[in-house]
Amino acid sequence: MKTGIEVSHSLLRFLTCGSVDDGKSTLIGRLLYDSRLIMDDTLATIAKDSRKHGTVGEDIDLALLVDGLEAERQQGITIDVSYRFFGTPKRSFIVADTPGHEQYTRNMATGASNSDLAIILADARKGVLTQTKRHTYICSLLGIRHVVLAVNKIDLVNFDQATFDRIVGDWATFASDLGFASMVPIPVSARFGDNITQRSGNTPWYRGPALMDHLESVDVDQDTASKPFRFPVQRVNRPNLDFRGFSGTVASGKIAVGDGVVVAASGQQSRVARILGPDGDQATTAAGEAVTICLADEVDVARGDLLAPLADRPDVTDQFAAHLLWMDEETLPPGRQYMMRIGNLWTTASVTSIKHRVDINTLEKAPAKKLDMNEIAFCNLSLATRVALDPYVENRATGAFILVDRFTNRTAGAGMVDFPLRRATNIHAEQFLVDKHARAALDHQKPLVLWFTGLSGSGKSTIAKLVEQALHAEGRHTYALDGDNLRHGLNRDLGFTDQDRVENIRRVGEVAKLFVDAGLIVLCSFISPFRAERRMVRELFDQDEFIEVFVDTPIEECVRRDPKGLYAKAMSGAIQNFTGVSSPYEPPENPDLRINTASDSPERTAEIVLSHLRGLIRAG
Repeated sequence: MKTGIEVSHSLLRFLTCGSVDDGKSTLIGRLLYDSRLIMDDTLATIAKDSRKHGTVGEDIDLALLVDGLEAERQQGITIDVSYRFFGTPKRSFIVADTPGHEQYTRNMATGASNSDLAIILADARKGVLTQTKRHTYICSLLGIRHVVLAVNKIDLVNFDQATFDRIVGDWATFASDLGFASMVPIPVSARFGDNITQRSGNTPWYRGPALMDHLESVDVDQDTASKPFRFPVQRVNRPNLDFRGFSGTVASGKIAVGDGVVVAASGQQSRVARILGPDGDQATTAAGEAVTICLADEVDVARGDLLAPLADRPDVTDQFAAHLLWMDEETLPPGRQYMMRIGNLWTTASVTSIKHRVDINTLEKAPAKKLDMNEIAFCNLSLATRVALDPYVENRATGAFILVDRFTNRTAGAGMVDFPLRRATNIHAEQFLVDKHARAALDHQKPLVLWFTGLSGSGKSTIAKLVEQALHAEGRHTYALDGDNLRHGLNRDLGFTDQDRVENIRRVGEVAKLFVDAGLIVLCSFISPFRAERRMVRELFDQDEFIEVFVDTPIEECVRRDPKGLYAKAMSGAIQNFTGVSSPYEPPENPDLRINTASDSPERTAEIVLSHLRGLIRAG
């Protein structure tokens, strides 16, 4: 069978999505099969695999054309995103088959982020489910403006028009306010081919197009060439001292040799001296082209920078509001730091507040203090550096970002920029004539932080008191920060939820930084249960200014001591969110110092800390 089709026309990127077992993979297989785009040897292999893994009896299981993973074939489900390219005489296509299971929502979002159209499937027997709504909403958030509701397995309800109309009505009511440019419902049977490549005689009441007819004719062209020029720099290309260019793919707009450009974040201006494409020098370049741009001036440009026209620049900000799809199994507490990638730039970011969470079933906005896996919310974010960006609705390439867990490197969230948060531009860090080193020199000591972490009852405060007493006797200038003390003042407004604990440690870190800047040795005694927040505090200081002391006392010993009677109350349920009982403690993996008060006396452990310190705090 010949499958090579000459295609020199438009490309449509689309995905299939919806709830689990609604027939997404089978639909794609049917499109390929009925379009005669499957080679004979592939078809023979699928027929063989159908007998081993198939879920449709003696028939060929067309879903196996797409479900390539062994685990998928055995379970009859889609786990990963599978892409297929095919073409017809009228159009070429790239289709993403995405998983329906809720735990794989991140995979579905990946497929949607690059698609122009979505086919949302609904099982005719089950109707519109929560996952159908979730995927519809995510498609809207990710900028897809054309959707098809494929009411699949219509044969299993005897091609009943009333069932079809009811499902379409339920879905249209939900999706009517999501801003789609077109919503086309089609009754289909992916298994038997009804209304896939041609209209079916089993649905004489349906007057719309067959699915393939609609895919070949729908107009999804987004004129990215008419949008402002945006060029995210992917690589600084300098093979020798005589050449310096900036390589990447034009995200939108067009530019010509001689045009003025600006490095958006820094504001440095220049003009385009050369444009190098696959075939050498060219006069212009437009959206979608991979090129190297050379500038007339030696301006500072690095990977992650964004080139833009002088008269139509993106926003540059370190705070913005965005829609956020949370993908991680670990809950998002506001204030925790993540790595953020926007374009080709990586920076540190945190969600400063959750404005509201979206109820997927009703689209109502509800207050929230945290986000769990697969929840969607509208949030404010704060970044460590100012970045160039556009609202996602205006430019998907410069308005999309991801958040990555700093410890596991998992993609934790995907976001769409809504608008920058305007701030006063006259706020700058003031530089004083007397700095940290000058203050420390007066005290003949090295300023630093001793951070004692461990469970309640481990002995943190006791050791810190003894260490401070000994340092004071030696003439060292110190200050102690203790968790209980700060909760009577600076942090009295905070509770003990995960997000409050994150904010508690953030504030402590900032205060400790001020004391170190004053030239003092700061002793901090805090449970500080989360590694992410301890790492966040460490990064506030120079490399040798932060010493993490893990008071590694077993919980059994802490419970036995129970100096405040807190463990007994926590175990009886009288205290919620108690670390070690109903809230986790993440022990340091590589502390600077590890001590155990179960085997050593407080005096002995204090001396261990002092021995470690004495070589560091002498004047340099």
